[in-house]
Amino acid sequence: MAYRGIYLLTYHTDYMKKIITLIAVIFAVNVQAGEYPDISITDLEKAIKAGKVVVIDVNGKNSQTKRGVIPTAVAFSNAKTLAKQLAKTKKDTLVVAYCGGPSCSAYKKGATAAESLGFKNVKHLSAGISGWLKAGKKLAKK
Repeated sequence: MAYRGIYLLTYHTDYMKKIITLIAVIFAVNVQAGEYPDISITDLEKAIKAGKVVVIDVNGKNSQTKRGVIPTAVAFSNAKTLAKQLAKTKKDTLVVAYCGGPSCSAYKKGATAAESLGFKNVKHLSAGISGWLKAGKKLAKK
């Protein structure tokens, strides 16, 4: 009888370990979903100068018209328009989305849209346009 008790205890312990592992994996995937690696202003500027990046401005038409955009940036309005703008771009091209600054999460709209279009190397300029300006960088007018 003791053998059966040990068997049941071992079975349930193994089963619980599997469940806990599964929950941990699901949690880890959910935490990372929608998160994009950051890129520095210096690295973005180098990529722009080399012509090796697509920059997506998610600040909205009013800001883009009045203030401007980071040079070469395309103005994001929706996924359908972005698909047209990036139709001839290779899917392994670096794509960087940005918005107002570190506390802004609007960039996720552009980054998620690019990712859904099949782009594999999507990053976030967390400094945003405010950080770009604080670094003394110039904007382009749209």
